[in-house]
Amino acid sequence: MNGTDRRRATVIVILGGLIAVGPLTIDVYLPALPAIRSDLATTSAGVQLTITATMVGMAVGNLLVGPLSDMLGRRRPLLAGLVVHVVASLLCAVAADLVVLAAARVLQGVAVAAAGVIATAVLRDLFSGSVFARVLSRLLLIPMTAPILAPSLGGVVLRWTGWQGVFVVLAAASSALTVVVVLALPETLPADRRQPARPASTAAACRALVRDRGFVGFAVVTGLAMAALLAYVAGSSFVFQERYGLSGQAFGFVFGAGAVGLVVATQLNAWLLRRLPPQRILVAAMLVGATASLVLVVSTVTGLGGLPGMLVPLWLTVATIGLVFPNTPALAMSRHGAVAGTAAALLGAVQFGLGGAAAPLVGLLGSGAPAMAAVVAVAMVAAAAVAVVTTVDGRSSTVEGHTCTLKPPVPAVPVPPARRPTDLDHASEGSHGIGRPARRADSRSRSRSRSQSYRESV
Repeated sequence: MNGTDRRRATVIVILGGLIAVGPLTIDVYLPALPAIRSDLATTSAGVQLTITATMVGMAVGNLLVGPLSDMLGRRRPLLAGLVVHVVASLLCAVAADLVVLAAARVLQGVAVAAAGVIATAVLRDLFSGSVFARVLSRLLLIPMTAPILAPSLGGVVLRWTGWQGVFVVLAAASSALTVVVVLALPETLPADRRQPARPASTAAACRALVRDRGFVGFAVVTGLAMAALLAYVAGSSFVFQERYGLSGQAFGFVFGAGAVGLVVATQLNAWLLRRLPPQRILVAAMLVGATASLVLVVSTVTGLGGLPGMLVPLWLTVATIGLVFPNTPALAMSRHGAVAGTAAALLGAVQFGLGGAAAPLVGLLGSGAPAMAAVVAVAMVAAAAVAVVTTVDGRSSTVEGHTCTLKPPVPAVPVPPARRPTDLDHASEGSHGIGRPARRADSRSRSRSRSQSYRESV
């Protein structure tokens, strides 16, 4: 493996690890939900509110961290978020009641948002259009394995310790990731490409985004797909362990088997993008997913087919979501590279806001299989309808390589080539005070050079 391949692998692994923080934070403690309910003397709906609390934190965190990363660069907000994740995980481990646990989960959600939104913004710094969607599909292989491994990991931890140990494991994982980012992930947003640190500029960027009907439509599709996924996540532990009598470890295997569909669909998406525009892939996936979710409702209400009869349409529904998540960000952000952090923030806020609203609905409707299926189906049918309307609208976003709409995409902001230091620069650095402007210029030049190097190598 040459130097370019190593840099490419490093970027993909680190960004994948950052995106995986969210699924791990949500999924690793799912087998512990019944134990938390018993230990904290609460209800199923009450313990599911800890998932909602995480989603609320993620939605708020997206709105805060995205604009900050456009103003300050990617590294500083990212490192701050990872440190907060460590602290919040430890607070969860020592929580003595549901209120403290939910509050710590909100803080944990804010930290998760920092990792996810900045990873997406870094990717948009380096790529755009169909290339962005293809790389994101490959990148999502790493975090998509988190739902496969996380519940099983949680089940193993629960065999040796209480539910508090799950959060200690999360704290250790985020600590290790912090070290990796410090050592191996450089800044990808040069100083001369950052947004002014003024509320007015952030507000202007947000206004431009919400006026783009394509951006709003694809954001809503992503949010509704996340709502369907989190309705499944919130209800699955109770459905599989209480209705069907599975153990915590067996539940982890069943849950992980469903997540395999996400992985396969995400990787299939990269292959499909070489042959079809992402709009067509998205609409087809949503229509199949909506149909499968309706079959799921029939199966859970009638009991037809027992556990296998529920699992097949459920897994198919989850798999189609794997075709949604890579394509909707690429379509929504294709014309907004200059404010990638803010765009990713709004996408995340809608995604986790709608997702967080779905989790407690399952508990309020009874935490049974029909309740879970009903929420999943409503979200998927609504997402399919919005996807169809958005993609046939002439003002929807365009992805390079596919002429499907009226407006062409705005290409990524070019990064100027690095300026080679002159002898005058070196002489100035040795002077008293005179060398400071030269050093700042060289610093900006090195930052641009690193960004250009990453863009070319990855």
